Amino acid sequence: MDLRNITKIGDGMAKKWWKESVIYQIYPRSFMDSNGDGIGDLNGIISKLDYLKDLGVNVIWLCPVYKSPNDDNGYDISDYRDIMDEFGTLKDWEQLLEEMHKRGLKLIMDLVVNHSSDEHKWFNESKKSKDNPYRDYYIWRDGKEGNPPNNWQSCFSFSAWQYDETTGQYYLHLFSKKQPDLNWANSKVHDEVFALMKFWLDKGIDGFRMDVINAIGKPDSFDTEWFTPDDQKTHRYLQEMNQKILSHYDIMTVGETGGVTPETASLFTAEDRNELNMVFHFELMDADGGKWTCNRFKLMSLKKILSKWQTQLDNKAWNSLYLNNHDQPRMVSRYGDDGEYRVQSAKMLATMLHTMHGTPYIYQGEEIGMTNVPFTSLNDFKDIETLNWVKESLAKGKTAEELLPIANLWSRDNARTPMQWNDTENAGFTTGTPWIQMNPNYREINVRNDLKKSDSIFHYYQKLIQLRHQYDVIVYGDFHEYFNDSEEIYCYTRTLEHQRLIVFLNFTANTVDLILPKELSSKKAVVLISNYVEKNDLKSAQISLQPYEAVVYFEEQ
Repeated sequence: MDLRNITKIGDGMAKKWWKESVIYQIYPRSFMDSNGDGIGDLNGIISKLDYLKDLGVNVIWLCPVYKSPNDDNGYDISDYRDIMDEFGTLKDWEQLLEEMHKRGLKLIMDLVVNHSSDEHKWFNESKKSKDNPYRDYYIWRDGKEGNPPNNWQSCFSFSAWQYDETTGQYYLHLFSKKQPDLNWANSKVHDEVFALMKFWLDKGIDGFRMDVINAIGKPDSFDTEWFTPDDQKTHRYLQEMNQKILSHYDIMTVGETGGVTPETASLFTAEDRNELNMVFHFELMDADGGKWTCNRFKLMSLKKILSKWQTQLDNKAWNSLYLNNHDQPRMVSRYGDDGEYRVQSAKMLATMLHTMHGTPYIYQGEEIGMTNVPFTSLNDFKDIETLNWVKESLAKGKTAEELLPIANLWSRDNARTPMQWNDTENAGFTTGTPWIQMNPNYREINVRNDLKKSDSIFHYYQKLIQLRHQYDVIVYGDFHEYFNDSEEIYCYTRTLEHQRLIVFLNFTANTVDLILPKELSSKKAVVLISNYVEKNDLKSAQISLQPYEAVVYFEEQ
């Protein structure tokens, strides 16, 4: 298939290279350390590009590598045009891009422009005086009777306003107090952002992942109980961005957009609206009842959300498919079984992601089934979101004993422990002291072990990716769900012209017997991939699925 072909599939969705790609997310601080300082870096990534090429992915999403004081691990940027010292130099980055492109790998960079670091030169100027030319680059307000301008809360706990004594006003920060929000109502901010985007695009990158991009549209009135983005403003800003910058390059864009529904997501991503290619939604991340609880997800909730996004975006917009990333717990611990059935459930979850309609994202370590980390003390955590939640919870009377198990379930640090390359000291990640503790299970769970085993999670991912590149039906086929009311099984078909996939996923540790509807029985269906050696056929009216079994059938009708 020609990845640049723009002919139509099915009812009208255009074929694009980014729809047919598989994207691998790298968290640079924890991927590979080349110089022994305990922090992953650009040269470390270069040393592992052949591994990624062998896995079969097409695109690398690189979390922020720009200069930063690291209050939020690089998502607080102090210089958008230079590289963080711990990661290397701009020359190292240029070599990384060159080496990626040599291997046919594309690179998308994180674009973090809802906020900057409070150590950015714009903010240093902005806080000097009320009439400084950069004052309006950020959002400043007077307090009310000695209190913040309103009661908006930061996503990282506490008030979203920080008082600055120099001018006696508060500035808005939806995240850390060291991440002041940029004022997109100021057209000069647009010009600055578009210029820095052009800087990286002209160097040859292949797109952007846009951090909390729907938050850039701030409401006119701040007299509300909580912050709600103004989507109409955001749409205008993104259309301007597309018209002035994005449309001039053959790239992909994906926006992080909390709170969107399929209907509102399609407004950001519909092909005739000229904004973004796809978005990350977070509805799936609420299937277990919300953060900082001990709730276990319900399969019915998970299926309802997934199927809704599959069907309601059909022929309107494109899905992003993910179950974990740098901000979420490890998917096998959250949605599978990280104990007895770790291998089977990791493969089952991967099967689901890679056989749905949309572009799948793999987070580093997912392809070997890395798990949540069992921290033994609250002092072990590094993540600012977790640390602020702990501080706030302790102030409310909670005990450390109560908080530790919840933090172990939810902390973003679960995704940030170093990549487990082998069973040597520090998992081969560094010859020094890791910036955050290793997951102790690295002696068993590591890349070297997986590469040795033909039936490993890594090789299963490799096959899933190969199948996606081979079969158009996996990329573009229509979606239809079966057994909607099952609390054990997720079953669906993907259909494109004369090709059909039939997918069965067992989300339990039990053997499940199913009576098949007539339309799922088939004498011609063959097993395309399965995480068990024993394979059912679909010639009879019944199928038996083993614990956490995944099986995908293919037929030409």
